[in-house]
Amino acid sequence: MKNRTTIIAGALLLGLSNTVVAEECFGVVLAGENDCATSLNACAGHSLEDGQKDAYINLPKGLCEKLVGGSLTPKE
Repeated sequence: MKNRTTIIAGALLLGLSNTVVAEECFGVVLAGENDCATSLNACAGHSLEDGQKDAYINLPKGLCEKLVGGSLTPKE
């Protein structure tokens, strides 16, 4: 089920226009798929675990808080 949700979310994001305003969404990133550095690594694509609390991806504005575990601020 988790993989199916990821595939659906990815398909939705691919269909969106590049002009959509993005926001950083913490806590929903799959391991190795983060968009920027975290407290545990120095560059994008190196998050260590699924749902890492300080790793984020850019999502269209308004989508993050609709996702289970999604947060606009890093979690401690």
